[in-house]
Amino acid sequence: MLRFLPTVFLALCLAAPAQAQFWGAPMAPPAPAGPPPAPKPPATTKPLAPGAPSQAAPTPPTAQDLPAPYDRDLQRLSEILGALHFLRGVCKSDEGQKWRDEAQALIDAEAPAGQRHDQMVASFNRGYRGFQQSYRTCTPAADVVIRRYLEEGAKIARDITARYAN
Repeated sequence: MLRFLPTVFLALCLAAPAQAQFWGAPMAPPAPAGPPPAPKPPATTKPLAPGAPSQAAPTPPTAQDLPAPYDRDLQRLSEILGALHFLRGVCKSDEGQKWRDEAQALIDAEAPAGQRHDQMVASFNRGYRGFQQSYRTCTPAADVVIRRYLEEGAKIARDITARYAN
């Protein structure tokens, strides 16, 4: 994941206000494959005698579900990428799916599945929909937001890389 952040940082730094057409829509969490699993009946266990070994140990959470110390920053970065995906389209930049693809690559590198994945997708969609409700055309205010978000996103990527990279 930390190898990918410099790429996001460069993309945020090198993005110049340009004119393009909007192609994308918000990201959706992956659809479950197949029918939903049947609910499990509650486990009935006998009380254990003191000192007796446990028969059903709880499974530890997977690595991708464990929170990372920089999760809040990654969620903010995902939200910024969602906002940029919408605003750059409204402002007719010639980038197509660039910001959505950047967010998807970041999510795939950091949290390919699980709760962290869903939180990052939700952050991207929140950023996208937040501006979708406010902007129908490009305005000078939208250009200011784009510039500020590019700066903030680059700072987040730079800070995470500096603090957590090996």
